[in-house]
Amino acid sequence: MISELIGARIRNSTLRLGEALARWGLTPNLLTAVGLLLNLLVAAVIASGNLRLGGVLLLVASGFDMLDGAVARATGTVTKFGGFLDSTIDRYSESVVYGGVLLYLLGTQDFRVGSLLVFAATAGSLLISYARARAEAAGFKASVGLLARPERVLILALGLLTGYVVPALWILAIGTHLTVVTRMTHVWRLSRPAHARAS
Repeated sequence: MISELIGARIRNSTLRLGEALARWGLTPNLLTAVGLLLNLLVAAVIASGNLRLGGVLLLVASGFDMLDGAVARATGTVTKFGGFLDSTIDRYSESVVYGGVLLYLLGTQDFRVGSLLVFAATAGSLLISYARARAEAAGFKASVGLLARPERVLILALGLLTGYVVPALWILAIGTHLTVVTRMTHVWRLSRPAHARAS
């Protein structure tokens, strides 16, 4: 994934920002909650039909989502619960934004196809995260595939900014499930040697 390649650089560059936010008394969990509120705002803007503003705000909210982790690393307060909370709220945030897209589409001629695509993209996005979590619980690393969350956000934002919402949803609906299949195949391949030894 592209986000995996640039993730380390971004985390390093946000470390100083995390230190500054910590000095202002902001905690990682508080920033996680604020990030959810921002995504609720994004969803409301999209649902109102202001797609370009929604696309811009989606990118802003996505960037804000990284700040809770930056503060946690800067203050040495990285916890298992914090990571769990952040991951769970991220799923809510993404689902809420798709809900805003659905409400917008209900007032357009594309609402039938669009509604199905929103459902498929939302399910695929959630399954991507679930597949990774289950793989890690089984002892495998499965951060593979094309459409991690940063890529999904970028595709949807571009669709909103350009007005090509339905084409963006087609890409997301197909790409997310291809990513899930990629992760399933990856874990299957990793598990084969262990299975062979056990048998």
